[in-house]
Amino acid sequence: MAAEHQVSAVIFDLDGTILDTERATRDVLDEFLAGYGKVPDAEKEEKRLGQMYMESTTGIIRDYGLPLTVEEYSKAMHPLYLKRWQTAQPLPGVKRLVKHLHKNGIPLAIASNSVRRNIDHKLPKLEGMRMTVCFSLYFINWGECFSVILGGDQVPNGKPFPDIFLEAAKRLGVNPSSCLVIEDSVVGVKGAKAAGAKAVAVPSLQSQRKHYYIADVILYSLLDFHPELWGLPPFEDRIQGVLPIDPLLSTSQRFDRLLNNLHRIIPDEYTYDRIPDQTSGIYLGWAKLNWLGFSKVVISTGWDFSQQTVERVMVGTSCSYVWLFSSGRPVLVDFLDSPGRIETGPVKLLIVGYIRKLQSTDDILQALSITDEDRSIARDALDLPTFTEYANDLHFHYFLSLAKSL
Repeated sequence: MAAEHQVSAVIFDLDGTILDTERATRDVLDEFLAGYGKVPDAEKEEKRLGQMYMESTTGIIRDYGLPLTVEEYSKAMHPLYLKRWQTAQPLPGVKRLVKHLHKNGIPLAIASNSVRRNIDHKLPKLEGMRMTVCFSLYFINWGECFSVILGGDQVPNGKPFPDIFLEAAKRLGVNPSSCLVIEDSVVGVKGAKAAGAKAVAVPSLQSQRKHYYIADVILYSLLDFHPELWGLPPFEDRIQGVLPIDPLLSTSQRFDRLLNNLHRIIPDEYTYDRIPDQTSGIYLGWAKLNWLGFSKVVISTGWDFSQQTVERVMVGTSCSYVWLFSSGRPVLVDFLDSPGRIETGPVKLLIVGYIRKLQSTDDILQALSITDEDRSIARDALDLPTFTEYANDLHFHYFLSLAKSL
């Protein structure tokens, strides 16, 4: 691909862009407000995404009528967030991109609306996570990769003002117009554009995608990031058409046959527990089913925007069956070529490779279609040592125990 832009430095947001901290801390406010007989307002909380700490805190105290000062609220909430930050994982494609850019000498910075003290609490956790240590494909010394790390309390005005990006560019020794900013929030994208930088948006709230139109590019995840479009060195790490990724776990409970080969599958509490919201496309991996053992699978997952409520939909297929998960409602699934009665039991999926992004179409089921070429790529790739190492019970048990401990 020919470069559309030439950039000389890349600036990353932290929460929701590098680390999945927003999902890790999603229920902290719910638990805290419950102690005051309050329930979070989803619309108000969505608007707080990416805000400066002081703005967000004062807004919460005001909106829910909490009998607390900012200091009292902060003192009560900080240990709750600190505990959850320890469980946050890097988002898909992040470690791959950071390592690639650092290896090629591209100056990198972190520019976050979080206060610097909190940034320092979050980044070291990446190296200590059990999953990162045991299974990561991309080992990173984060302190070495980012030559500049800025918090919102280190500039006069936080995002959506451009101050933090202008300061990051200054410390990197480059012009803001030659910087590429990677953000998950609308306020971050606005700040980047106000600074004169290019902006790639990887929205953390799929229901808000329409509000990111000012970004130069909108992606579902950084697995779809193409460095060459920005005049940066291209990736060269695909194996037979597949990009190895740090494993993602999904589990679900099946139910008995309704009619002939029709079955109903309803997501359980862990179905999407290890699948970040910034995940969309055609993947490959392994399934473990009590009655069939291990099986190679191709998994297609995306977001259905056709309903009033945005829902994740996931389709999986192997040589003998097809299943479908929907986050909002139960669906009927036709199990193909399955002999006799299908027993009730859990379906465990371990996603270990990425094939491609979804087709561009308004029909979610058409977009999720898995082609013969996808199946052929997956079948051959899953015979390679890079992917076969995951196909045993030990790894499934490990990831299941990890998911339940978070």
